[in-house]
Amino acid sequence: MLNVAVKAARAAGAIINRAALDVEAVRISQKQVNDFVTEVDQNSERVIIETLLTAYPDHGILAEESGSTHGNPNADHIWIIDPLDGTTNFIHGFPYYCVSIALQVQGRLEQAVIYDPTRNDLFTATKGRGAFMNDRRIRVSKRTRLEECLLATGFPFRPGDDFNKYLSLMGDVMQRTAGLRRPGAAALDLAYVAAGFSDGFFELGLKPWDMAAGALLITEAGGLVSNFTGEGPYLEHEECLAASPRIYAQLVPITQKYSKFAGVDDKRAASTAAKTLSVSRAAPDAPL
Repeated sequence: MLNVAVKAARAAGAIINRAALDVEAVRISQKQVNDFVTEVDQNSERVIIETLLTAYPDHGILAEESGSTHGNPNADHIWIIDPLDGTTNFIHGFPYYCVSIALQVQGRLEQAVIYDPTRNDLFTATKGRGAFMNDRRIRVSKRTRLEECLLATGFPFRPGDDFNKYLSLMGDVMQRTAGLRRPGAAALDLAYVAAGFSDGFFELGLKPWDMAAGALLITEAGGLVSNFTGEGPYLEHEECLAASPRIYAQLVPITQKYSKFAGVDDKRAASTAAKTLSVSRAAPDAPL
């Protein structure tokens, strides 16, 4: 099954790379403000689904663009697909995007493939057998102190997102770390945590296809994944925290109060911090 997923990811990557040669010719539509879909997303998703269902016609599909309209929705085996994670990067020619494919069997993640077509980097994992990048075993970072760590995140961009809450969260994290990055493709961000290129990742508003493959990569590479409170299941919670075990333990006390699953006191503290930030942003500049 992993080999079939790799075949599907590489076929999608070929479509993406051909389109990247002339991005300005790509047809783009907008699902909502700042949320784009291109014909490349759709063509990539189509070839992935065709490849998977040709091999496993009884399996189910959960894909970003077409949802559960293909395959058997009642199957024990469900392929979770993001055909082009980082579409906004792609349409701007910013070379950080990927194909993400995961297989969930009776609710458990069993196989994962993340393919970066710009670098020809292939990340794979099978439950219980470890995680690999280009056939080389990978492990999460060995750093133990949060202040030495480089973390990745995603910024809010949808209408209705709580910007002040997120700015407060980022402020809490940034002052405790060596750096914070926003590359723009959550699946690839998670793969980089698994490979030890970054030490952790957190983001709100994610969907299962953003997280599934990367989550299995991280757990097979020795890391931990959950929602912001440190609890699961996280795929349906729209929030993701991932890191090596020691860094994860230092991040949970920071992120948990920003979780929609947090306790009353934690939520009150996060709300107060966000309101304080909102007032300070709205206040006129002090005279020189």
